[in-house]
Amino acid sequence: MYSVAARFTPAGPGDDAGLTVWPSWKSKARHAAELTLTGARLPVRGHLELSGDVPPCRGFGSSTSDVLAAIGAVKDAFALPLPAEHVARLAVQAETASDSLMFVSTAVLFAHREGVVIEDFEHPLPPVRVLGFGCRPEDGGRGTDTLALPPARYTVAEIQQFTRLRKMLRDAVLAKDVGLLGKVATASTRINQRHLPIPALERILPIVEEVGAVGLQTAHSGDIAGVIFDRDDPAVDTYTERAQQMLGDIGIPEQWKFTTDD
Repeated sequence: MYSVAARFTPAGPGDDAGLTVWPSWKSKARHAAELTLTGARLPVRGHLELSGDVPPCRGFGSSTSDVLAAIGAVKDAFALPLPAEHVARLAVQAETASDSLMFVSTAVLFAHREGVVIEDFEHPLPPVRVLGFGCRPEDGGRGTDTLALPPARYTVAEIQQFTRLRKMLRDAVLAKDVGLLGKVATASTRINQRHLPIPALERILPIVEEVGAVGLQTAHSGDIAGVIFDRDDPAVDTYTERAQQMLGDIGIPEQWKFTTDD
């Protein structure tokens, strides 16, 4: 649905302008380029230009998209060997907390403030259809300032539940079990409710069950969520249309659809 592109032009001989970025307010992307150049022992000089359409502060990964595009542009400009694990560490240094978008082939459990993989599930998530929606329509899509949110402090009971969910997720990935994946997502959504609540959650969950969906996911920091369907269910189009109507009926007009790959 959304993307970011970046181009890095190394400075020419005698160019002492330093490292510049456009748009100038993309400070996290600039920092990412600076860290990448410094780590490769290259001059911190040149021009980084970004273009993209990812909505900020909503949970779409806008900051991480900018940062990864910047790192990738520098990497391509100098043909740097940067494995995903190295890119993850650079991304966290640049933006404090990062999504795991740099890992493209397998699902991972990612420490988003440390930049390390806790567990690699060695396979992608099973393919799903998602009906996304803005879960706080009263805010007008203003979103959430991720860095302004205090890190969640989980209870002992929640941590124990995370241990069970991690095993369920591992089983779901290995078995390509969309239903089990949906249960993990819904349980995670309920846990997140204590930290960043969805106002209408108790009205949304019955819709998820009624329309034949497998679960509900939410952004851990943002104002978007998604109803998850089995992509390969013959009735998935009918289920999705029914969910669209029912969400609209409870005052959630902002919606979008996408289907993940195998």
